[in-house]
Amino acid sequence: MDMRVKDFDNYNAPPNRKPWAILLLLIIIGGLVYFFVFRKDKAGDEGNPDADKPAVQVNGDKKPANAKPLRHKDKVAEKPPVAPTGNVAMMMDEAAQLVKSERLVEARDKYLEALDSAADPSVRDQIEKKLAKVNITLVLSPRPMPEKQKYLVKRGDSLDRIARRYGTTVQLLQKSNMLRNPNRINIGDSLLVFTGKFSLFSSKTRHDLVVKMNGKFFKRYKVGTGRFGKTPEGTFVIREKIKEPPWWRPDGTVVPYGNKKENILGTRWFSLKATGDTEDVRGYGIHGTWSPESVGTDSSAGCLRMKNNEVEELFIYIPVGTPVTIVK
Repeated sequence: MDMRVKDFDNYNAPPNRKPWAILLLLIIIGGLVYFFVFRKDKAGDEGNPDADKPAVQVNGDKKPANAKPLRHKDKVAEKPPVAPTGNVAMMMDEAAQLVKSERLVEARDKYLEALDSAADPSVRDQIEKKLAKVNITLVLSPRPMPEKQKYLVKRGDSLDRIARRYGTTVQLLQKSNMLRNPNRINIGDSLLVFTGKFSLFSSKTRHDLVVKMNGKFFKRYKVGTGRFGKTPEGTFVIREKIKEPPWWRPDGTVVPYGNKKENILGTRWFSLKATGDTEDVRGYGIHGTWSPESVGTDSSAGCLRMKNNEVEELFIYIPVGTPVTIVK
C-alpha cells in the first residue's frame, strides 16, 4: 500500500497533503463565510435579545412583549428651572446679598418687587420659595420688622390677652419672643407683638394654600382636597384651632389623637365657618395627615389636608378669625 495515499471518509488526498490540515482549512473558510454572510444580516439585532419577539402596543408605541415598563422619570424628563433674566435676575441677586447681610426686611421687599415683575411661572416659583424662607424667619423670630411693635407688659396681662387684643396667637408671641413658659411674664417686660393681618387663599385645581400678609405673598403650601370636588367653595373664617385633635366618625364614635390608622386629622385642626353668601358648612376645616403622600391630590372627604410639619407651622402664626377663600 502506498503510504503516501491515505483514505479519509472516501476522500483521496493528494500526495504529501495531511488530511487534518485540509479539515482545519475547511472549518476556517466555513467560519469566515458564516460570519461575513449570515451574521451581517443580523447586525441590526446585535445585542437585542427581544428582536425576534412579538410586539405589543404600549401607549401607542411598539415595545417588546416582555419589556419592563418605563419609570416615570424615564418617561418625562423634568424640565430644568428657567433662569431669571434682566431686571428680575438683578433684583434676585440683590435680595440674596441682602439676606447674606442679615438685612431681611430689605431682602423681603426686594423679593416682592422681583415677584411683581416676573412673568414666567418657574421663575415666580423660585422667588416664592426664597421669599417664604425670609418671611418665616422674620415672623417666627425676635427679629424686628414693620409689622411688629413693642409692648410693655402691664398688671393683669397674659399672653392670651395680649394675643386677642392684637389679633395674633399665643404660640407666635412665645416663639417670636423666645419665651420658654407662656404663663410667666412680668410687669415691665418688653415684648415684640406681631400686628400684621394674614389671609388664606386655596385653589382646589392647583392643590395649594397661599398665605398672604397684609395682602402680599407670604408662603405657599401644598394641600390635599376633597375627592369628587367635595371641598366647599366660598369665603370662610378660622373658627377654632385644636392641637392634637380627636376625630369623630360619621356615626359619632370618637377616635382619640394618636391613632394613626383611624384618626385622619393628623396633629392639628382648624375648623371653618362660612361667611357672606357662602352656604353654611359643618365639619370642614384644615388639618394634618398621617399620609403625606396624599397631599397634592384629591384625597380627603372634603377638608384641606396638609403635611403635619406644615400644618404645625401654620398653627403657630394663623389666629382664629383669619379669613379663608376657597375656589375651584
